[in-house]
Amino acid sequence: MHMGKADIVTKAYMRKSNIFADAFNYLIYDGKKVVDPEKLTEVDSTEIAIPFGATEERKEAKETTEMTEDPVQKYRDILKTAVIMQEVETYYLLLGIENQTDIHYAMPVRNMIYDALQYGRQVTDTAARHRKNRKSAKQQEKDHGDDYTKAEYLSGFYKDDVLKPVITLVIHFGTDPWDAPLSLHEMMNIQDENLLRFVQDYRIHLIDPARLTEEDLEKFSSSLREVMEYIRYSKDKKKLLEILKDNPRMMLDRKAAVVIKTITNTPIEIPEETEVIDVCKAVEDMLKESREQGIEQGIEKKRWQHGLRGVKSQKYYDMISAY
Repeated sequence: MHMGKADIVTKAYMRKSNIFADAFNYLIYDGKKVVDPEKLTEVDSTEIAIPFGATEERKEAKETTEMTEDPVQKYRDILKTAVIMQEVETYYLLLGIENQTDIHYAMPVRNMIYDALQYGRQVTDTAARHRKNRKSAKQQEKDHGDDYTKAEYLSGFYKDDVLKPVITLVIHFGTDPWDAPLSLHEMMNIQDENLLRFVQDYRIHLIDPARLTEEDLEKFSSSLREVMEYIRYSKDKKKLLEILKDNPRMMLDRKAAVVIKTITNTPIEIPEETEVIDVCKAVEDMLKESREQGIEQGIEKKRWQHGLRGVKSQKYYDMISAY
């Protein structure tokens, strides 16, 4: 499996709003359709944050910020804003997905950095908005001296400001079970529970096809179910043929079929102009072609062996005749 291509096809697939929403509905709501694909908006997945240790110099007449440290920059796979409508309240969240074709043994640290940078970015953006508002107020000769305290001014984040929650989900597009740590604590060699109580933990949220049960798979409502199921049983030919037999749900969109082909190395044909792929038929055609090639190769092998025996017999006859 070519890692670059696998990364490209999985990102293109998970970027689709209905697939993205399905993954989070499985994670958060046990499959119930709460995250609405229509209320998802993709945003810049670049996480940039200025280290909080950077020094700042603010002048009374003119605000300037002088940084002595370089900003930290990381790239997520996919990040979307979500509006969650509940019976009483509406919530605004940031949902991120990290696609992993390989197992990553430091994933808790990696995701923790992504989330921390996103929160840092929210604080920075909020502070920038306050600075802009203060400048606007000064230009309009308004006295807003009582609108914020000295502590709020210095931190840039006011007492009533809030952060948007960030949830990051890891989706493992691999055939082997995920055997990497799921939390920061699991990455540490500390057995003292009392000590660990004071060490902040961070757990990752993971969808791993190898660990999905039949009941789990039923909770997906999009083609993500079939993609995860195919990957899960790709090494079990008997079970794979069972799920492929007369399965109407295996009529998949092109991007889902490409993910299956790329991740599992299944050499199915996916015509360029086709948007919906009958994976059952594609696999059946592949097996039929493979059998036919096997028969042809067997016939050719027999011909070759027969010809070789003929050559050997002729050489033996010529050798005897020479005497």
